[in-house]
Amino acid sequence: MKKMSLVLAAVLATGMILSACGGNKSAGPSAGGTTSANGETTAPAEGATGGLDLAVQVGPDPETIDPALNSAADGANVIVHAFESLLIVDSENKIVPGQAESYDVSEDGMTYTFHLRDGLKWSDGSPLTSNDFVYSWKRLADPNTAAPYAADMLGYVKGYEEAAAGNLDALGVSAPDDKTFVVELSVPCVYFSKLVTHASMVPVQKASVEANGEQWSLKPETYISNGPLKMIEWVPGSHITFAKNENYWNVDKITLNTLKFVLMEDSNAAYSAYQTGEVAMIKDVPTEEIPALKGKEEFHVEPGMGISYIDFQNQKEPFNNPDVRRALSLAIDREYVANTVMQGIGAPATNFVPRGVSDAEGGTNFEDVTRKNNGGDFFNIENHEADVAKAKELLAKAGYPDGQGFPIIEYMTNDAGHNKAVAEYLQSCWKETLGVNLDIKIVEWATFTPTRRAGDYQIARDAWSLDYDDPSNLLNLMMSTSGNNNAMYKNPELDKLLNEANSTADVEEHYAKLHEAENIILEDAAIAPITYRNEFWLQDPKLKGTWYSPYGYWFFQYATME
Repeated sequence: MKKMSLVLAAVLATGMILSACGGNKSAGPSAGGTTSANGETTAPAEGATGGLDLAVQVGPDPETIDPALNSAADGANVIVHAFESLLIVDSENKIVPGQAESYDVSEDGMTYTFHLRDGLKWSDGSPLTSNDFVYSWKRLADPNTAAPYAADMLGYVKGYEEAAAGNLDALGVSAPDDKTFVVELSVPCVYFSKLVTHASMVPVQKASVEANGEQWSLKPETYISNGPLKMIEWVPGSHITFAKNENYWNVDKITLNTLKFVLMEDSNAAYSAYQTGEVAMIKDVPTEEIPALKGKEEFHVEPGMGISYIDFQNQKEPFNNPDVRRALSLAIDREYVANTVMQGIGAPATNFVPRGVSDAEGGTNFEDVTRKNNGGDFFNIENHEADVAKAKELLAKAGYPDGQGFPIIEYMTNDAGHNKAVAEYLQSCWKETLGVNLDIKIVEWATFTPTRRAGDYQIARDAWSLDYDDPSNLLNLMMSTSGNNNAMYKNPELDKLLNEANSTADVEEHYAKLHEAENIILEDAAIAPITYRNEFWLQDPKLKGTWYSPYGYWFFQYATME
């Protein structure tokens, strides 16, 4: 094995800093200090004090906060405060030490050995060892867990297919001693260190999970965690409160006393709570307030590494016809949606992989390379009329000239942000351009995500914030084996191409095949990209030391209030 410093490993395996994401800034120096290459943390910024009781709104009741089961941003925002993986991403989007203080990579790139910190503990004070990672990764792979991220995160680990079939002992993870965790890969993975930072890869306590079953994550006394904070109260429909975890290895740098996630789905209620001072930050801002808020210090807009798109239920008629899917997709005026319907919050999606995602060569952008390779963008933003004409031809080819004989279709969405306004635009757009009639079905968030995942819909809104800076994280959603393939899209050619891209040690080949995969997805209209995502929120200007990650998370553990 060759010994690699953490930052050198990050440079070689991940390109180090995700600088291409553009515009991710913290509000001044982090109150918790800065993590250096060797894993040491400097003193907090001058003026930082402990004891802050902070209340924020990042969404309604999450569907789940079990790290293995969660696939939504609201649940992940809770999980990243309660748990910590072997490696983490800091406020500058660098991969830095988490529970592991260092790791080694074998010469062939097939074995990763993580060295845990001394004295790690769970929030209940019991020891945390490398065996906890063995248990947790096997639990993620266990078919009985039905983890949506299992294949995406563990698909490159040796023995994953056997583990996914029920033979958990086949998974290539081991603990030679209490401080060493070894992972054997079946194929090289040029971005494996990025996968390790994901919220699903954190450890969970075997004793609590096995004693409480599916209920373990619902109560403070059983939600045993290993991150900066620990749960102390959950009142469904009201709030989840966390407190500083005194057993966290870096507890001295945590500036919060408590963090209260106020659970609200209604943006007007969230805005009222912000105005009265009940919360110091809200994610859900009423869209009608945006024009008056633009330009104010408290109103934040940051580019996210994500995309909003439409799922067609590919297994249901008439959406099993690619010509129908392409017609509906091409008819959408993405520039109008981004700049008029969404009031400039977002950017028109010209392809599928969003801006800010890196390509093979350092400093290059995947979207720019796509544009160069293809001689332009897939969607003609500058000449939308050309796309509309093509859409009409495709619908006629599918047997529905001017929409004649086309059934009334249903679009499912939840009513948050611009979602309803976008749904109403689609209703008008498809009627006027294609003669297609659309009904809108508004569903509460708690019901929306499981219904969509089960494929119990015709068309549904969807969105994805990348979990790490590699296009595969988005493109892999369209693999037939992905637990996050809400569109139920199945294409053996795409599966083969993505498997090849994800198993090569050649970085150039990896990205070349991903470009091919994106073209297949767009040509087949597996989904319909709408806008590249920007995140917008309101935050008290006196609240400092927090940061927003382009992957869709806010971090509050080092927050201070001026």
